Amino acid sequence: MASSKKKLQGLVAATITPMTEHGEINFSVIGQYVDYLVEEQGVKNVFVNGTTGEGLSLSVSERRRVAEEWVTKGRNKLDQVVIHVGALSLKESQELAQHAAEIGADGIAVIAPFFLKPWNKDVLINFLKEVAAAAPALPFYYYHIPAVTGIKIRAEEVLDGIQEKIPTFQGLKFSDTDLLDFGQCVDQNRQRQFAFLFGVDEQLLSALVMGATGAVGSVCCFLFSTYNYLGKKTNQMLEAFEKKDFSSALNHQFCIQRFINFVVKLGFGVSQTKAIMTLVSGIPMGPPRLPLQKASREFTDNAEAKLKSLDFLSFNDLKEGNLEACS
Repeated sequence: MASSKKKLQGLVAATITPMTEHGEINFSVIGQYVDYLVEEQGVKNVFVNGTTGEGLSLSVSERRRVAEEWVTKGRNKLDQVVIHVGALSLKESQELAQHAAEIGADGIAVIAPFFLKPWNKDVLINFLKEVAAAAPALPFYYYHIPAVTGIKIRAEEVLDGIQEKIPTFQGLKFSDTDLLDFGQCVDQNRQRQFAFLFGVDEQLLSALVMGATGAVGSVCCFLFSTYNYLGKKTNQMLEAFEKKDFSSALNHQFCIQRFINFVVKLGFGVSQTKAIMTLVSGIPMGPPRLPLQKASREFTDNAEAKLKSLDFLSFNDLKEGNLEACS
């Protein structure tokens, strides 16, 4: 993997944790998963053990093992492997942070604790500071996801003066639809080389205009990454934006939105993300861990039909002139 001094940018896939039908982690497919992301989707950065990866449903030992597999299998293939080490327990977060440093991860990220909650910015920063200190050589990212944590402290407030408290702070994973808050994070920190990683897939183009330097996939209110299987399409949008071909970029964003809008109406979460990834990649992702339930066959069939209609999957029987298909 590349040096951790390299700025994290571009697409970052929030990885799924593959499981067997009995709810045990299927470590054997992670190498194949790495190859699929790099070769088929053009995604070379990953965010491991986050919301999409059911990180908080895994034991500490499982999270350690998953992190080890991604770092090992991603060596010389992935640019950066960032490990989410957030937990409700400070000691567990510190243990996971130290472990991430020991195995050669490229960075760590931390969600705000959300059972016994920090009630203001200073308390939150103190928690983050203690976790970051357990891995003092690793870039540190704050994972802002208020829809899950219930922590309503604005990211703009958290970033104000954060590097004085946490010298290893390198950026923000912003998984919220509040573009005012996101925009102020960018605007007030222009002199700093922070990574501003936007985390709402269906609004990414808007965030790029406001200064996002990359994206860690998730879907608003459902918070599960599409870059695992729509990375190629999203990269096309990024390329068009870089070329200032804003019309093409917008068309790509609309195309992605059509699919997201469709599956959100069906009911979209970790279970459904696993089903779609299995369908598109051919890699068995298995069911989610309880209390989540396996996606229905009806959902998978409907999602497959939609992917084909949008030309995200090869479909020999697709009728010519389908106006919905995306170019």
